[in-house]
Amino acid sequence: MTETEPNAAGVRLQKVLAGAGLASRRAAEEMIAEGRVEVNGELVIEQGRRVDPETDVIRVDGSRIPPPRRHRYLVFNKPRGVVTTMDDPEGRRAITDYIEFKERMFHVGRLDAETTGLLIMTNDGEFAHRLSHPSHEVAKTYVAEVVGIVDRSTIKRLGNGIELEDGPIRPDHVSIVSTGADRTMVKVVLHSGRNRIVRRMFEAVGHPVKKLSRTAIGPVRLGQMQPGDFRELSREELGALLDKVGL
Repeated sequence: MTETEPNAAGVRLQKVLAGAGLASRRAAEEMIAEGRVEVNGELVIEQGRRVDPETDVIRVDGSRIPPPRRHRYLVFNKPRGVVTTMDDPEGRRAITDYIEFKERMFHVGRLDAETTGLLIMTNDGEFAHRLSHPSHEVAKTYVAEVVGIVDRSTIKRLGNGIELEDGPIRPDHVSIVSTGADRTMVKVVLHSGRNRIVRRMFEAVGHPVKKLSRTAIGPVRLGQMQPGDFRELSREELGALLDKVGL
């Protein structure tokens, strides 16, 4: 069977869409008839098309519908002072002080103890590996409170790229959020996962970081989550990340 050839032994497409919580089966049939559904890049308008929900790439209005979940995919808002490990031999607060796991979990994007914000947790090892790998270029967004008033020439210097002891770094985006009494809030977007990279960038230009939070990984955002909160990745978030990492 070729990639776009119908799967005669599979599940009816409208049943898969309904099972994903996208719509009722009748509404899913209407989506298909309206030409809003693709399977492996092919527009599907006939009813009764059978697919393999585990392997076929299904999209509605261009958005990926992920396969049925055999793994866990969580978003965690790491508080300050928590180490990015499942257990800490030194007795410091760890992720398992907030979430109980029965299986081995991987975290995507390590944060140092003093940095707060978004971690993605999963027991899908291949997904975690790909999402962590720089070749897939999943952008990470940070908000840093730094010492001193950052001027526009410094922002331009950072945006053009600077040299650090382990090589050059050039963020995708740097902008000033606000300024106050001897402090500046700066937004930084970059793909690098190098150790303490945001802190080292600002130290290099004379503005040490006082507080740092990661607010997004790709399409996944903290939103209104409070420190210590966790939730499941939404269908839209997981679909977008599967596309991003080629799964």
